[in-house]
Amino acid sequence: MFDNNKPTPLLPGGNWNRTYILGHVLGLKITAETSAFVAGVVLWAILAVIGKNFLALTGPDVVVGGGLLVLLHYVLAFVHQFGHALAAAQTRHEMTGIHYWLLLTRSIYPPREPKLPAKVHIQRAKGGPIASGILSGVLGVLSLLLIPVGGLTLEIVAFLFLDNLLVFTLGALIPYPGTDGGTIKEWQRKV
Repeated sequence: MFDNNKPTPLLPGGNWNRTYILGHVLGLKITAETSAFVAGVVLWAILAVIGKNFLALTGPDVVVGGGLLVLLHYVLAFVHQFGHALAAAQTRHEMTGIHYWLLLTRSIYPPREPKLPAKVHIQRAKGGPIASGILSGVLGVLSLLLIPVGGLTLEIVAFLFLDNLLVFTLGALIPYPGTDGGTIKEWQRKV
């Protein structure tokens, strides 16, 4: 399903901002734009090359492994956003959805939300990095426990740990406009 009825060419110059409705999960409307699908395929190809050249994977292992990691990357993004949703629910100014774009996501709030206190914006912004930080801790411990076992399972869990830590935990806290860190910095001045 998608928001409009125009065809979406997947060639350069096409409509890269078309939004598709993927469904509802835990009360949140999940949408994705074309760029999320294209970026997922690009990441899949990169991971397949890494798997083949550095991990000596072949055939189906490269294809399935790369696809699995892309899917799990988007699951990590969902966990991050669900952290925002939990924090938003505590403020009683709830999220309505999660939007996937490129390899990232953004929180969707009601379009006619009233003017909110700075503390509400800060609390909602902290929810994602906190959820991702907890998940990073779990994945880090699991990686350490898998060291004696080694192999592909360790490599997958270690990749997920690094992906979650660097992108969704620490990366989200960079104080740049549009990031959680940027939101916290902006509203911290107004407390």
